Amino acid sequence: RGALLPARTVADGALFAQSLLIGLSIAAPVGPIGLLVIQRTLQHGSGIGLATGLGAAMADALYGAIGAFGVAGVISALDGARVPLMLGGAAFLLWLAWRIWHAAPTLQAARAGGGGALGSFAGTFGLTLSNPATILSFAAVFGALGARGGGDGVGEPWTMVAGVLAGSALWWLLLSAGVGRLRKRLDADALRVVNRGSALLLAAFALWTLGGLA
Repeated sequence: RGALLPARTVADGALFAQSLLIGLSIAAPVGPIGLLVIQRTLQHGSGIGLATGLGAAMADALYGAIGAFGVAGVISALDGARVPLMLGGAAFLLWLAWRIWHAAPTLQAARAGGGGALGSFAGTFGLTLSNPATILSFAAVFGALGARGGGDGVGEPWTMVAGVLAGSALWWLLLSAGVGRLRKRLDADALRVVNRGSALLLAAFALWTLGGLA
């Protein structure tokens, strides 16, 4: 019986590594969250940029948990609420685009308190949850990996969720740290251009979402 422990440990480690790569691959493509992380890192520093990304990572982990445990009722409810969720997400993106367009460029770090980091975290957490298609991706991938909820395999879904969270958080850490290094080379005029470009792209993402609902 003791000889089975190393094999189970190796299997859990391999599953964690696979899930980490899944979380990394889902977070890495440049989209509205990536743009927000880049823009906020340039505007306020790596700390706020990382907090922005971690909100998305936590939402990925939540959707990953639902997909890993195969909660069919929740998946069905989210799929049924696709339209209002996507409308809410598009409206939030348009609001962010307007706010970033009119933001005064600054290269100073954000002040502590005032909900800066917490607000950035909560905003991207909600924005990521507004895309229910994400959970369908997790459900399909986790189903292919053979995750099962309950019984003797209850540890497997948690291993996968932890891997997704670690992979997603790793990407946002690398991105915010990398962009933070470039931040020192920008002046206010360059940052204004970045803000305007980010605002236009976020608005484009919102309009693309609305176009998909038409």
